[in-house]
Amino acid sequence: MGRENKATWKANYFIKVVQLFDEYPKCFIVGADNVGSRQMQTIRTSLRGMAVVLMGKNTMMRKAIRGHLENNANLEKLLPHIRGNVGFVFTKGDLNEVRDKLTESKVRAPARAGAIAPLEVIIPAQNTGLGPEKTSFFQALSIPTKISKGTIEIINDVPILKPGDKVGASEAALLNMLNISPFQYGLLIEQVYDSGSIFSPEILDIKPEDLRAKFQSGVANLAALCLQIGYPTLASAPHSIANGFKNLLAIAATTEVEFKQATTIKEYIKDPSKFAVAASALSPVSVAGDKAPSSDAKHDDKKEESESEDDDMGFGLFE
Repeated sequence: MGRENKATWKANYFIKVVQLFDEYPKCFIVGADNVGSRQMQTIRTSLRGMAVVLMGKNTMMRKAIRGHLENNANLEKLLPHIRGNVGFVFTKGDLNEVRDKLTESKVRAPARAGAIAPLEVIIPAQNTGLGPEKTSFFQALSIPTKISKGTIEIINDVPILKPGDKVGASEAALLNMLNISPFQYGLLIEQVYDSGSIFSPEILDIKPEDLRAKFQSGVANLAALCLQIGYPTLASAPHSIANGFKNLLAIAATTEVEFKQATTIKEYIKDPSKFAVAASALSPVSVAGDKAPSSDAKHDDKKEESESEDDDMGFGLFE
């Protein structure tokens, strides 16, 4: 079977992009820097049944999306984010589960000259096992060393790269000599698209408890503002009713006004001792539960202890 020509391949690619956006309501925009073909195949295999990975040239992806805007105008939000070495991961399932799979697919890689360090790299204090002839590498990077038993020993932990630094030839050579693979590469989630909305991947870390706490905090702030300016709303209404009821109790306590809810407070004002007796009625029970042993009990304990000691002394050492 002959290989399809370029025009046919492009047409089929455009059809595939449109079909995926029609079939899947959610997708990740992922960066694919430093991801090799073998690792990409492993990622596709791990996502089988959960998600579909689509890669391609940015110009072709933009063209396919622009041609589909008549059917789905929300896709226009994706266009500003299609830059650099990116692709799509389409899914119908849970976004967090797919994200976890992508995170698990990262593999360790050695530092290469010219690469950008994604994280801080620290060379730990250790005996490198390298001969004294390699001292120049360490001196070039200002790493304090000493010769111990004919080999180079690094005295202290040394930060060699910071996030965003460009890996130089000396750093790459030294890390490779020490068999240190400091970086992890995989598909990096840059943006999330879900049913017409696009947002950063950090949003996926928000839990329902966080949303509930934020909502409750907002309602409390709104209620406080409304109470302060005297503007009634659904948020402040319960507090206004409670404050009004407190005012009614205060009026009833100082006047002859009678209503059911004010009965208890009026009785308390007339005879506070009645409530004091009721409160103290529970204290003997708690005290009795924690009551210290009586003197008679202490005396009995001492007597039993002395008798047991006498019994012990009644036996011979070798009997």
